[in-house]
Amino acid sequence: MSTSTPTEQVRGEQSVELVIGGMTCASCAARVEKKLNKLDGVSASVNYSTEKAKVTYAASVAPADLVATVEATGYTATLPASAEDGPGTGAGGAPDGGPDEAWALRSRLLISTVLALPVLVLSMVPALQFDNWQWLALTLASPVVVWGAAPFHRAAVTNARHGAATMDTLISVGVSAAYLWSLWALFFGDAGMTGMRMTFDLMPSRESAAGHLYLEVASAVTVFILAGRYFEARAKKRSGAALRALLDLGAKDVGVVRDGVETRIPTSALAVGDVFVVRPGEKVATDGVVTEGTSAVDASMLTGESVPVEVGPGDPVVGATVNAGGRLLVRAAQVGADTQLSQMARLVEDAQNGKARVQRLADRVSGVFVPVVILLALATLATWLATGHGATAAFTAAVAVLIIACPCALGLATPTALMVGTGRGAQLGILIKGPQILESTRAVDTIVLDKTGTVTTGRMSLASLHPAPGQDEAQLLALAGAVEDASQHPIAAAVATAARQASPVPLTRAEDFAGHDGRGVSGVADGHAVLVGRRSWLEQDWSLTAPVSLVDDAQAAEELGQTPVWVAWDGQVRGVIVVADTIKDTSAEAITAFRRLGLSPVLLTGDNTRAARAVAAQVGIAESDVIAEVLPADKVAAVRSLQERGKVVAMVGDGVNDAAALAQADLGLAMGTGSDVAIEASDLTLVRGDLRSAADAIRLSRKTLATIKGNLFWAFAYNVAALPLAALGLLNPLIAGAAMAFSSVFVVSNSLRLRRFTAH
Repeated sequence: MSTSTPTEQVRGEQSVELVIGGMTCASCAARVEKKLNKLDGVSASVNYSTEKAKVTYAASVAPADLVATVEATGYTATLPASAEDGPGTGAGGAPDGGPDEAWALRSRLLISTVLALPVLVLSMVPALQFDNWQWLALTLASPVVVWGAAPFHRAAVTNARHGAATMDTLISVGVSAAYLWSLWALFFGDAGMTGMRMTFDLMPSRESAAGHLYLEVASAVTVFILAGRYFEARAKKRSGAALRALLDLGAKDVGVVRDGVETRIPTSALAVGDVFVVRPGEKVATDGVVTEGTSAVDASMLTGESVPVEVGPGDPVVGATVNAGGRLLVRAAQVGADTQLSQMARLVEDAQNGKARVQRLADRVSGVFVPVVILLALATLATWLATGHGATAAFTAAVAVLIIACPCALGLATPTALMVGTGRGAQLGILIKGPQILESTRAVDTIVLDKTGTVTTGRMSLASLHPAPGQDEAQLLALAGAVEDASQHPIAAAVATAARQASPVPLTRAEDFAGHDGRGVSGVADGHAVLVGRRSWLEQDWSLTAPVSLVDDAQAAEELGQTPVWVAWDGQVRGVIVVADTIKDTSAEAITAFRRLGLSPVLLTGDNTRAARAVAAQVGIAESDVIAEVLPADKVAAVRSLQERGKVVAMVGDGVNDAAALAQADLGLAMGTGSDVAIEASDLTLVRGDLRSAADAIRLSRKTLATIKGNLFWAFAYNVAALPLAALGLLNPLIAGAAMAFSSVFVVSNSLRLRRFTAH
């Protein structure tokens, strides 16, 4: 089943993710990708590490054509059964692929190691070589070469049938050549004679070809390569753990209410519009809206926020969060692949499936590397023979070239680091939408921050109380809260909430409540005729005069960017309640973290300049770096203006009005607590509302990119340095095989270090 984005739909395109089977190296992935991209209207990206192909295709192409093309290349391809399955059910660490592959390789590796070890010891230690030891070595080495190396031989034969050569071809040819040479020496040369002894040197042998065996090379190289493949499979499995953990967060079954009867069904059977029960301690089965009941919902597993969120009728809830309080009835709004949990998992997997520019370079290199190496090995053999050297020396150099050249580390360099990095990011609430994003973070030098909902909480709360002389603070807040409790305005909600929290008894229910066109509200509470609203409304409509002391308090609050709410009852102004958009506790710490990363923070907001500068001063942003009173279109212009001045701009926002600016920025970071539009327009999504996550995201991205580059450097440097040594006959094939396998293990281990990345 294929899916498509709105942009693709306009172009008449669709996208699908194929699970590719039979790939054994990065060259395989490059071949499949090349074949798919040759089809008209097809754009494909094949990832060897995840064993998946992400394909965008025109309406004239059928998904079956894509599968047929992959199969004609010598590999298998399967289409996803349904988008409802959600991401993460394929190979590359998913439950249906990674563990079995690692287990099979582990069994093959252990048995081959047990058989190859005596061969290696006998061949390297002449004192242990008894009469006819070579025949025991042949008996032990044969199963290793035939059965242990079977995956390499099968892949080489399959590729040969399709006129291709991959890294498996190098391994198969090298191991087979060493084994067949040994058979010839044993049966037709002098190596099979009783009393034959063989010495081991780090440098290649110059002995007569007829008396030298390479059984230890054939068996040990097989073990080394199998070890590299096993650690690679484990890396896939472990780096996919974050994705599996995300998917495992969801509830497995749910009590759905149909025709007044509650029935327990699998969560996958839920439909949009179904009403289901969530009891205390249970997980919310899917995204929905509360229809009955009140409770506190613990969303920490998804957002990292430790404080439960109070919900009641009409409030949205997210699947996989935990009901920490009373019984709820919830109407399902999104199911299956449309839920926030599935979308988060899809973002993670899309990032792991994509390719950075550095990986595309590695794919191109590996695609031409194999045939070049085979030609180099043949040229090495011919050159040594033509210059009068013995067959043993010539053969040794050629086999060493084949074995040392296997660029397995090259194929692993980017995917393993990318998978581990994005997986670790998901665990920390940082969703990286694609590998190209990693490259963007390196050059960013300016970070533009939206104010409301990003630096601040976006919610009004009580800042201070100012009763008129002779008035009581408690009464001021209680009467104002009683009237404001009947209003739906955000400022009214802040006053009512503060009054409710300050009083041990429930708020008085206001009578004769009336709203006055956004200027204020009126009502009767505790026998008092109460007015709450703007000063101008009280003066113009009610002819009330404010005391000078309260006017001074209100002006001082406005200087700080806060909002004064005037309260009067029984014909007199009794006080001012000041509310404000609260600055997040961690915002100042985040600004410091940005500066440590070499980023200059800029505050961008549609609020008035006075309020913006007050917030900037509290979090540590210079007044000159505040851009205020801007419309959504002006936000885009502000970002573009910074770019025209040579700045590489990152933008952090959460609202619909930030979406265009997030798209304009070189790097867009959206708060996961914000709007879907902002999240879609961004490059990175921060699940938590903590601004420090933005600094963590940039640190993790830079760390992942540095790991990829380090991996590629060592993989390239290893091959470039070792090939000449092998061609000059300065490298024993056994040492070459061990070094080649070690390079793959090094790359995997280096990538797995990203799992230790810690947030702020």
